[in-house]
Amino acid sequence: MPLSDKPSTAGAPIADAGDALLAAQAQSEAMAEQLDALNDLLAKPLNEILAERDKFKEAAAAWDAFGAMWLLSQRAMKRVALDLAAQQGVSEAEVVNRAMAYANDVLNGDGVDLGGTIAEPQMAHIARHRALLRKQFRQG
Repeated sequence: MPLSDKPSTAGAPIADAGDALLAAQAQSEAMAEQLDALNDLLAKPLNEILAERDKFKEAAAAWDAFGAMWLLSQRAMKRVALDLAAQQGVSEAEVVNRAMAYANDVLNGDGVDLGGTIAEPQMAHIARHRALLRKQFRQG
């Protein structure tokens, strides 16, 4: 079988030996970078490694608590919105549709901050996650 017909490790055919060499060099460089990162980690004293792990665990616990607080406040606000809407004869479906429309306005609008209810740092946070949020808040 000629060399050009052999598949590469990535599954694409290799055109010639030069391509094979370039692919092998790129793989070797990637592995060298991984090895360097691993050596850097192993060069640290164990107490530093464990301290970093403890800091990570503390940060993760703080985010978990924040997520629980946020979830609770969102559910409470939804309940208030639904109760007020029911008093005015507005259905739950209409409340949800309006909320989705507001979310899409923020995600797709240029600086739409819902009348100033979203602070600038929150807008920046939303912008960083815009692609994921657009999938989540897609109406349809």
